[in-house]
Amino acid sequence: MTNILWLDWALMTVSLANTILLIWLGLTVLLNAERRTWGALLAGSGLLLGAIFFISHSAILGFGFTLTSSSVNLWWNVGWVPVVALPLVWYVLMLWYSGYWDNRQGALRKRQRIWFWVTFGAAAFLLILLATANPLPSYEQVTRLSLSSTPSIAGIPILILIYPFYIVLCILLSLDALRRPGPSQRVMGELARQRARPWLAATALVLLSVSLLVAWAMFWIISNADNPRVFFQQAHILGWFDLAIASLIGVAILLVGQAVVSYEIFTGKALPRRGLVRQWQRAIMLAVGIGALVSLSITIPFSPIYSLLMVTVIMTVFYGLLSWRSYTERERYIDNLRPFVASQGLFDQLFTPADSSNTTINMQGPFNALCGEVLGTRRAYLIALGPLAPLVGPPLCFPASAKAENLPAIHELIKDSHTPQPEAIPIDSGLYAGAAWAVPLWSERGQIGVLLLGNKRDGGLYTQEEIEIAQTSGERLIDTKASAEIAQRLMTLQRQRLAESQLLDQRARRVLHDEVLPQLHTAMLKMVSEKSKPNGSSSEAIEMLARAHGQISDLLREMPTTSLPEISKLGLIGAMRRLVEEEYGQAFEEVRWHIDPQAERQAQDVSPLTAEVLYYASREAIRNASRHARSEGRQHPLHLDIHIDWEQGLQVEIADDGVGVGNGENEENSQGGHGLALHSTMMAVVGGELAIESQPGEYTRVSLKLPHSY
Repeated sequence: MTNILWLDWALMTVSLANTILLIWLGLTVLLNAERRTWGALLAGSGLLLGAIFFISHSAILGFGFTLTSSSVNLWWNVGWVPVVALPLVWYVLMLWYSGYWDNRQGALRKRQRIWFWVTFGAAAFLLILLATANPLPSYEQVTRLSLSSTPSIAGIPILILIYPFYIVLCILLSLDALRRPGPSQRVMGELARQRARPWLAATALVLLSVSLLVAWAMFWIISNADNPRVFFQQAHILGWFDLAIASLIGVAILLVGQAVVSYEIFTGKALPRRGLVRQWQRAIMLAVGIGALVSLSITIPFSPIYSLLMVTVIMTVFYGLLSWRSYTERERYIDNLRPFVASQGLFDQLFTPADSSNTTINMQGPFNALCGEVLGTRRAYLIALGPLAPLVGPPLCFPASAKAENLPAIHELIKDSHTPQPEAIPIDSGLYAGAAWAVPLWSERGQIGVLLLGNKRDGGLYTQEEIEIAQTSGERLIDTKASAEIAQRLMTLQRQRLAESQLLDQRARRVLHDEVLPQLHTAMLKMVSEKSKPNGSSSEAIEMLARAHGQISDLLREMPTTSLPEISKLGLIGAMRRLVEEEYGQAFEEVRWHIDPQAERQAQDVSPLTAEVLYYASREAIRNASRHARSEGRQHPLHLDIHIDWEQGLQVEIADDGVGVGNGENEENSQGGHGLALHSTMMAVVGGELAIESQPGEYTRVSLKLPHSY
């Protein structure tokens, strides 16, 4: 080499480190590509081609600048293949990443089309020269600055004449593509491109500096071709020059590596992965460590056994540190998940009295831990959709002071999401209360909600792992809240039924013992006494028996019925018609039925249990309309509209044109009543949904939806 110990060590260290990093990046891009597109394959192959150059560079350094042999000439010729191909590879990659081939009529394609073919032709010409015309002087000729045996123009080798202009042109054109790219076709691609652009632009600028230095070196060789002793006399200057170029290329590798692992610019992933960033950091440490120590063993003449022992120790220590960091990260993940695996006291809350203030299932704590500690987001909203929405209640907000009010239709936001795979949909933060991303939440029944996320506190992008954690945790929170709410409502219902049963039993005993039996006893005595009289009349006794009969009838009427409607005979819609005609026909001036024939056919296939739940929920809605829709003191016609349609499931809509809910006149029905809350729970149990919509003074509408799968 240069015979300067520290310079030789630095040269070999940088060269080996660049080799390791390029191999790691190339394999990472190839193995982690979401789709094996030609762009991803070209990126991975280009990085590996760069590694081949530094392998040849390290081999030449190992032999020394001034040593000439067939081995050095072999590596010299091998190294020139990536030297010629890599500028074009970089330029084509920047065109691909900037959307050159995505839009044939785009401004980028129109601007760069001619220059693309110019650079492609120059690269093809140079590669053909390398393969056929032997345009390169041998390494021995370079050390003697003898260029006479190579194809030349005016004494200047064609390769040396064309290459500087070719490499500078490729780098400048790549900078233009990065500065004014076309539209991105990737999910989150535009934002990732904006944030990766500074790294890629900095890489291109560094490569431009390298190309200028290479051009200067070639012209220096040409200018000193008549003085062959210059190479040997100034080997240390060439060594420093080589170190500067290799170091600049190392900086470019670090920059492009940061763009690859932080924004997945070549792998095609929609989101970066946090684990990839950590692995990149470890790869840098490994490359620098191995490069430094192996270079030391080469520059200082050690016994080969010591070099082997040194590499063995390095790899073992690195593996030990890797295991330690993996364990530390596992502990951190467990700490982050602790709020989710800790007991929420749901079982205890089931036995909390209904009038207690501690009956609400609180999911705010785990939600705060998810948003603040795991995701590091500025703002988040967890919104339940579909059948679980009435059970989950209002959205969870982070921070707790945030309000999820006046949000546009959430269903429209995620209507194009058809797969439970984790995804983040970009949204307008101005419309969605500061949220910039929407993560659809799924269960076996379909979409159950959406998690709206704001930007991260550190300004970075969400990683693939973070979106997966956000989706899984959001689904679990909604499922837990809905399940606990169903259990709590059913437990409350059971308590009410037990209390009502005990009350009715006590009342029946009291009425029978205190009122009916004394009347029967008195009537019997009257009948005996009247019978003993010649012209006795039993009218008074009969009247007493009639009163007792009436009391028993009233008592039986007030007891809960156990007879089921004849849905199996009449069908669901037929049973609803009979219910309205026989029990509530006089409560409305007019009842209008709107039944879709397909819905009527499909309703016959609904299972008996589900049909019973739907029937009782409809009866409760009709009963509420008959009792609470009329305004006290004001007479106006009351109409009931019943719509039964089929749209991806059975839909029953019961609407009245009464006073509405929440007008202050009917406090019992201001929130839909306890009855509808119960039936909302039962509808959720069978996979359906109950929703109430009302405008005070105008209408009340109860919608019952049952998916097709049920």
